[in-house]
Parts: sequence; C-alpha cells; structure tokens
Amino acid sequence: MTDWPRLSDAYGSAEGVPDLLDRYEADPEAVSTELVDRLCPMYDTAFSASFAALPRLLGIAAGRAAGERLEVLYLAGAITRCARSSPEAAQMGTLEAAAFCRLTEETLTTPMTAVDYVFLLQSWMAFQGAEVWDRNLENLAEGEHEVDCPYCGVMLTIVFGEEGHFASSEDYANPKAQRSPLRPIDPAQAGGAVQQLYRRALADGQRVVAHGLPYMFGQAVCTDCGTELSVLDRRA
Repeated sequence: MTDWPRLSDAYGSAEGVPDLLDRYEADPEAVSTELVDRLCPMYDTAFSASFAALPRLLGIAAGRAAGERLEVLYLAGAITRCARSSPEAAQMGTLEAAAFCRLTEETLTTPMTAVDYVFLLQSWMAFQGAEVWDRNLENLAEGEHEVDCPYCGVMLTIVFGEEGHFASSEDYANPKAQRSPLRPIDPAQAGGAVQQLYRRALADGQRVVAHGLPYMFGQAVCTDCGTELSVLDRRA
C-alpha cells in the first residue's frame, strides 16, 4: 500500500495524487495539465510520487484504446526518462517497463501525425532504457538540433526537413548565411538505435519520420573550419 502523504510531487505533499489519478482516469482532458504539472513538470523532472504513480498510469493506458493513450504514454515515458537521475528510480520495475513498452509498440502501429509519432518513439526508447535517444528524438519533430564542432567548438545547427538538409553556424534564416549540405547516414550501417528506429518508422508507415532520421544523424561539415563530423557521434 502506497503511503502517499510521505511522498512528494512538484507541489509538495503527494497526498492528493490518488484522487487526481482517479479524476484523470474518468476525464483525462479535465485534469491532464494538472497531473503533468504535479508529476513531471515540463516532462523533464520527476518526484517520488511520479514513480509511485507508474503502476496506476500503466493500468489507465492498458484500459484505453490505442489511439486514446498517447498522453499517458508520453507522461510515463518522461517519468521513466528521469529515472536515471532520481534516487526513487528503483520503483520502476523491469516488468512494468516491459509492459509499457508493449503498449507503446501496439500504439505506434495506429494512425497519427508525424509529431505525435516522434514523441511516442521517444517514450518507447525510454521504456527500453535507451539513453540519449529517450531525450533527443523530439528534435526530429522540430526539424533541427545542435551539435558542436569537435575541432573549433562552434555550435552548428543541423537542419533537416522543409527548410532543406544542411548545417550552419549562422542564423540560417538569413539568405546570406553559409550552409553545408548534410550527407545522410546509412541506417543499416549505423546499427543500434538508429537502425531500430528507422525500421520501426518504415514498418509503421511513417515515411516522413523514416526519411528524416538518416539526415538527423548524418555527416556534416563545419561552416567555420571545414571539419567533417558525424552528427551521430556528437549526440551519442
């Protein structure tokens, strides 16, 4: 039996969390914002009550149709992602993580926007314990991320999507900004999580996501010093 008053959330005592979870299960839209604010604000911080809430969140997700459990899986994924830096991480059991993983895999096969799919992939990586990928995949939805040049240290913006596929150390919105084209990585040669994510996106019919992944982690050239670099190595 969980002793909720002895646990904490973002507001202090977690005494009110069980009632909040009851209300969330009955009407998710009415309390979803408050639930996230208390258990995992900004999807980036977790508390003892957050981990204690995972079994209940698992039950809520399992009781919903695949298309109606996205927000629950986002929240559970964010809490799991925070586990590595939390002393309460042990509350997340291996079997529980595997159950979340199975629900997420089932949900990934349902129709959804590319943005929703990317955030769900990020939760999937969290449930598998895949560090780096459980935090950085959201950049795939944004169409850009940043890496530093290993030689001169300048920060490069890696752009992939509607704006094109290039790297730049300048404000790339400026038409005079210098750009260097990206060379996509071969997912088959990359192996590991990149290959896993690429195959998953193709299998789920998410071709926009699958197309972006090789560029997101491809080869770039620093526009300041001309050094060629692996974006994958700079983010891994």
